[in-house]
Amino acid sequence: MKVTAEKNEKVAKMIFASIYPLYLNRLEKNGRTKEELNQVIKWFTGFDQDALQALIDEKATFGTFFQKAEIHPNAHLIKGVVCGYRIEEIEDEFELYKQCRQMEKLIDELARGRKMEKILREEKK
Repeated sequence: MKVTAEKNEKVAKMIFASIYPLYLNRLEKNGRTKEELNQVIKWFTGFDQDALQALIDEKATFGTFFQKAEIHPNAHLIKGVVCGYRIEEIEDEFELYKQCRQMEKLIDELARGRKMEKILREEKK
């Protein structure tokens, strides 16, 4: 599927605080914890618990969320399909949409029981 400017803008305007509980609920149903979710988000965005909670409290949009994030240098290693979109084929002009899908891919892997050390990607030496 192709990402459009409209789709990118729609995601940018979504409130992170309204989606976070959905991520958490999905993970908890699969035996994972809030701490694990926050660990994955911290690895990807650099947000510690306090920064994450502040973004939730201020009802930050995904646009603001990713604007403030320091995306992990190994994020380019996140590949695969999420919601019908192949992450590595999302054009650079839709970076926000790509980042959102990358984060969802990590959360999806966590929900499916993948080991944390595999989720938090490292460059192969």
